[in-house]
Amino acid sequence: MKIYNFLAFDLGATSGRSVVGRLEDGKIEIRELTRFPNAFFELHGKFYWNLASLYEHLKEGLVACVREGITPDSIGIDTWGVDVVPIGSDGSILGMPRAYRDPYTDGAPEKFFAEMPREEVYAKTGIQIMNFNTLFQIYAAVREGYEPVLRADKLLFMPDALAYMLTGKAVCEYTIASTSQILDPRTGDWDEELLRVAGVSPEILPKPQLPGQIIAPLCDAVAAETRIGKVNVVAVAGHDTASAVAAVPAENEKFAYLSSGTWSLMGIETREPIISAESSRLNFTNEGGVGGTTRFLKNICGMWILEQCRKEWSREGKEYTYPEIVEMATSTEPFGCFINPDDALFANPKSMLAAIEEFCTRTGQTPPQSDAEVVRTIFESLALRYREVLEMLESMAPFAIDVLHIIGGGSKNRLLNQYTANAIGKRVVAGPSEATAIGNVMMQAVAAGAVGSLAEAREIIRRSVETEEFLPERVEEWRKAYKRFQTLK
Repeated sequence: MKIYNFLAFDLGATSGRSVVGRLEDGKIEIRELTRFPNAFFELHGKFYWNLASLYEHLKEGLVACVREGITPDSIGIDTWGVDVVPIGSDGSILGMPRAYRDPYTDGAPEKFFAEMPREEVYAKTGIQIMNFNTLFQIYAAVREGYEPVLRADKLLFMPDALAYMLTGKAVCEYTIASTSQILDPRTGDWDEELLRVAGVSPEILPKPQLPGQIIAPLCDAVAAETRIGKVNVVAVAGHDTASAVAAVPAENEKFAYLSSGTWSLMGIETREPIISAESSRLNFTNEGGVGGTTRFLKNICGMWILEQCRKEWSREGKEYTYPEIVEMATSTEPFGCFINPDDALFANPKSMLAAIEEFCTRTGQTPPQSDAEVVRTIFESLALRYREVLEMLESMAPFAIDVLHIIGGGSKNRLLNQYTANAIGKRVVAGPSEATAIGNVMMQAVAAGAVGSLAEAREIIRRSVETEEFLPERVEEWRKAYKRFQTLK
């Protein structure tokens, strides 16, 4: 039986890495080759991603693959959603991509809704209203007079832009396109009226293509520079959450997933989008999945809050490891105070610690008095928010939800996993932590013909990875805490 090696580039909002996935005898093994930092930066009041740096890191990953003596069967790239790179009519990159946390989109949805009602926008796309969605980024950029967008012949989403830099071929992968609030989930194509209202030509975005297809081989220059040769680049599920959900080791459809990382994304997999007055009121989103599925989900501000607190503590000379953070949380009394992780205060404050204190004061609670209390407040609040969103999902799901699968880096947080099981009163299955990279690799396997379907991919994943189960404890205490949490709006 043929042994396959696939090279996956998995880029998040704070770091990226290159991973080799080896498929042999019906099992998948992954191994990290390189890891590198990623962060947006501010320049003259605008926030950007360093696209050139990311490109160099991708080439370093190719070189590392050669150094290991591995010639991959293909290469795949996944990233976060919504952000775009402007490309000129001559094929040149016109500017660095604006970062979704750039405040230039503050208030953009409300201005857009003055030209097209909110209800109509949601009915067209089924995407939750968030100010940084691509639709509102384009709208804000045009009204700002931002030249790279005004002069762009094409806009490419981040994984597609990086694939373009590697191959010279511009495509638009469906799952990443689905994050934009411009795609019609029923047709799988762009809504031209939305683009016209935003102020750009409908031709500015390439027609979306489904994941699992070959884009092109590496261009001659990259193949020669890295000495890896003319390896094919595959359009995997380019949105990192879509790749992660593809790696959920579920046995049937009656599950919800929580992709836990900088963002937490909770949802279910459906065959058709759920677009209704209720899904609009609760601000749920319908994004593209693999194998003809829709990811019906809601964004939750996840470990971003803790990560920002850790940065502040680090500046004060306090470097806490994750084991220390867990120990800190368990050393304090439970249910001291709560925050709503999705409150606007926590989007991108100058001081996350000050934002937590402000929220607690505003809601009549005594703020955390120590770093340990801050950590426990964050973990408990996230678990309670997960319950709140899961209850929303259960009210709209076309099936009963029996289990919550937690995937991604956050699945290694055993304390938060247990808190989540306690809060939701359901069985929690944690793992794989490397879900995004595994999903990326498995879609390359589909493109290579080594795997035939999503169900087959999940069967391989179940055979290959270890998971951990968490059952609810102290349910009555958590039920009372949830009632308190619900009053904090």
